[in-house]
Amino acid sequence: MNDSESAPEITPELSAAAHKINVKKLEKAPYDHTGKHPGNLSFSYLLRLMINVGKSVIFRNFESDTIPPNIGGRISIATHINGLVDPSLMILTQKKRIISLGRHDLITGPIIGWWSRRNGAQPVLRKAEVEAGVTGRDFARKINDRSMLTIANCLAGGHGAVIMPEGKSHQDSKLHALRTGAARAALASAAIAKKRGKPAPVIQPTGLHWERHYWFRTKSYVEYIDPIEIKLVYDDDKSSRLEEGEWIEPPVSAVNELKQEMYLKLSPLTPGAPDWETYRAWKLIAHLKANHDEEPLTSLSQEVHATRRIRDEINENDKYLELIPYATDAAEILDSYDLDANCINQNQKLKNINLSTFFNAFIGIFLMTLSSIPAIIGSGIQSLLARYMAEGSDEGLDARTTYFFLAGMFSPVIFWPIISLILVLILGINFFSLQGILCFILIIFVFYLSSLIFLLGYDHWSKFRKIIKISKFSKTPIGGEFEVLIEKLKTQLEPLK
Repeated sequence: MNDSESAPEITPELSAAAHKINVKKLEKAPYDHTGKHPGNLSFSYLLRLMINVGKSVIFRNFESDTIPPNIGGRISIATHINGLVDPSLMILTQKKRIISLGRHDLITGPIIGWWSRRNGAQPVLRKAEVEAGVTGRDFARKINDRSMLTIANCLAGGHGAVIMPEGKSHQDSKLHALRTGAARAALASAAIAKKRGKPAPVIQPTGLHWERHYWFRTKSYVEYIDPIEIKLVYDDDKSSRLEEGEWIEPPVSAVNELKQEMYLKLSPLTPGAPDWETYRAWKLIAHLKANHDEEPLTSLSQEVHATRRIRDEINENDKYLELIPYATDAAEILDSYDLDANCINQNQKLKNINLSTFFNAFIGIFLMTLSSIPAIIGSGIQSLLARYMAEGSDEGLDARTTYFFLAGMFSPVIFWPIISLILVLILGINFFSLQGILCFILIIFVFYLSSLIFLLGYDHWSKFRKIIKISKFSKTPIGGEFEVLIEKLKTQLEPLK
């Protein structure tokens, strides 16, 4: 049994939205089998702008590797634990125009669906929808074949695609078994590109990392490694039929081989832990080791790679075996107080209150007060709406981040223009005059700037609150127990240096 086959094979639980199928919109969704992108070019630029605004709202810090360059198309793949944030960051961190493959209701919905269709997103009807009786098998095949052909032709034309190969969103700390969609599209696209004399596309494994993916104003890091080359497995006749618009399935053996290679490259880019408790223990050990070496982990990218080294060392030998129980207990104590390994300073002690603590409080209050009125007017409605929808959603934990991300994304194209227009009219300025247009644009800019200033203030205030929380925790009996565990870990780590 290979690694991919031994990974969790869990059928997704269908949400209420996934149970609602709009046949007419699915049939009318734009597609193209000539190699051209089926979306609107102007909307692709607008989408990147929207994603940038959404990113600035939900992330306190954002890092990204430079994506390896290639001439042909590119399929970006990653694990899928953070809803619509996952594909959005994969779009943002590369220059290629992207086509995506998504759940059917994300293409037919009233707001997100409208934008998805304008950007050429392709619907997919999953096995779970068929088995639940949401759609018929023949209709699902018709839509899926059309979408797969569009993706393959786009890739052959040099565009990019974002596909979440697990076929669902989940909350586990390791990669689930991969579906066949990405591998089948890749193999078909390579055949079409060869037939048209164009450069072959590649598969780009991507690591998506978060300080804690469902936290508001968390840290994010997008990781890229060397791409996977795609083999030619179609004969000339089948390649011709593919190019002419007939979907031809690639050999099952070739699909499984490529799927296995994708799994082996992608799995190390995930936490790769049996559970989140174990991963938090690895992360704590990584911080203790880095602090001992006087190289504290100050960024998420450093933390990700340091924790991965600990994971790999543990998997390769048992020298950390005795540390794991203590590290797990200590990390779980922190987690129970909504804290993590970043609470420990370079002296291997819990961080304590100092002058910078009160400076953060002052700066935070000042910035939030300074920008509060325009920030509340410009972003209050969508923030409340995002919270209401997140708390009432049945989409899972990742929906919380998704809704706040969407609130930020749609602010510059829906909320800010509407509110700005209302304010211009209230001020009695003729909107169609030069003064009215300039005022309208200025108000939108003020909304954006004020939201950034308010969030910066919120970040400083959050730092202050975190240090206060750590200080209170350190004075509790369980805080003392945590300190004892850290001392034991330090003692056991010393001979392993």
